[in-house]
Formats: sequence, C-alpha cells, structure tokens
Amino acid sequence: MASLKELSEKKDLFVSGHRLCPGCGAGIVARQVLLAAKTPVVVVASTGCLEVASTIFPYSAWAVPWFHNAFENAASSVSGVEAAYKSLKKQGRIKKDIRFIAFGGDGGTYDIGLQALSGAVERGHRFLYICYNNQAYMNTGIQRSSATPRGASTTTAPAGTVSQGKVQFQKDLIGIMVAHQIPYAAAATVGKWNDFMSKVEKALDTDGPSFIDVLSPCRLGWRYPPEKTLEVGRLAADTCFWPLYEVVNGKYSLSYRPKEKKPITEWLKLQGRFKHLFKPENKSLLEDIQNHIDKRWEKLLKVASC
Repeated sequence: MASLKELSEKKDLFVSGHRLCPGCGAGIVARQVLLAAKTPVVVVASTGCLEVASTIFPYSAWAVPWFHNAFENAASSVSGVEAAYKSLKKQGRIKKDIRFIAFGGDGGTYDIGLQALSGAVERGHRFLYICYNNQAYMNTGIQRSSATPRGASTTTAPAGTVSQGKVQFQKDLIGIMVAHQIPYAAAATVGKWNDFMSKVEKALDTDGPSFIDVLSPCRLGWRYPPEKTLEVGRLAADTCFWPLYEVVNGKYSLSYRPKEKKPITEWLKLQGRFKHLFKPENKSLLEDIQNHIDKRWEKLLKVASC
C-alpha cells in the first residue's frame, strides 16, 4: 500500500469539477479506487449518482477510458469489454496489461443489476466490481433498496404513524458473492482509506472476478452535515454495523476490529433518517437493530481470523 506522500504525488484520474454533492461518499470512493490502481484501467459505470454527476455532456471527471451503460447491466458490459481485451491480447493487437473496474450503486447492484452481476462472476471474467453503497436509490429520489437498513426512513418506506421506516434488514450481498465461489470479496467503508485502497489493490491483482461493497455515506439521503461523511463512515465500522473484512478463496478474515465496540445508537443518532427511532415508543425497535448487529458480528467472529 502506497504512503500518503506517494499517493499525493500520483495523478488524479477522477478529477475535480464534477457535480456530486459536497461530502458525497461516491466521489471519494471513485478517486481512491483509481489512485490505488497500479496498471491502466477501463471503467464501466451504471446509471446512478456517480455517473450522472461526473459525466454531464460535454464534460467528464474521468481521466480514463470510461463506458456508460444502463442501470442494470454494468457487470454485463464490463465482462464484454474484458472478453474483447482478452481476444485482442491473444491476437497480439494489445500489449498492455489492463484492468477492468465496474461501478454501481446499491440499487444497480443489490437489486436490478444482481442478475447481470451473478452471471458475470459465474463466468469467471477478470474484473473488479465496486458497489458504492449509499443504501437507497439516491439518484431518483431516496427510495428504499434491499441495501437499506431496518428502520431507515426513505420516500417509499417513510417513518410515520403506520410504520417506522423500512421493515426488513438489508441483504447480505457479500455472502451472495462468496456463494459464487469468487476468489476475492470484501467490505470497506469511506473514512478508512488505507483499508479500502489496500483491498482495491488486492482485488485488481486477483486473477478472476472480485467484489468490494463499500459503504458510501450520502449526506442528502442520510441527512447529516456534509463535513461528517468520514466520521459517519468510520463509526459504521466502530459500531460493527459495517464490519470490515475480506474473503479470499472462501476464507474470511477481519481487516479491522474495534478496540471498543460502540452501541449502534452512536451511529444512528448522527443521521436524520433514523431520528424517529429515538422516540420512547420505538425503544424495542432500537433493541432489535442492536441485537441483529450483535448476532451478525458474533457470527463473523466465528468464521474469521484476525
């Protein structure tokens, strides 16, 4: 992993001037992914916040070959590009060692892009899929997705007199990817840059499909001040709401273990989307959320080595 000084001297391949919100986690994710790459890369991006705000015609924040596709087929597109590259390299028409990266939000990854992602990793294409997970369809109006956590208030699962935000817990997408027997999968978060970028390096060095689910706080949909993005990302790991780990050829290992596991309320109280949970009548819901996190953490500890 490069030092901060070395990284500061590298050329940015995701440049300033885009129109992402101040404090947007997705822009941080894109910049750090490209800084971590050691070889030339080709990027594929599905429709979403990152795409629409970084490629407003005739401008682009991407200083790399970049391909836009529909909401649901980033994995299909990148697998096609990777297959064409392999053919051209075999023919001797390309000499460069190139890596391929796909970006998708949780809506385009957990939900409507899951079929394409499953097919691409099952076929064994060599690419890195980055899910910048802001836990809702932020680009189209903050609708709930299967990555939205229990209790979060969204426009399609609002907190009110009938319900208290989303009823279901979020999907375990890393577990689904591991079930495909891919060689590398990991969880990361904005705010833990060295952990995240180290995982990107490992993923790009992997001979086969790799997947990183990176928690990408959204100051608009999560409702917190934009300067709190990194704090919100780090606290997700410290509360074990978002454990940091990797799975290499089926073997789990923790990449971060909090010295003091903080209660989930420390993370929830920073975000307006969970404000309603702190009403006295929702005490049992808070306890349910904490119990769910504790059980997931205990399960991870049993299967992972530090």
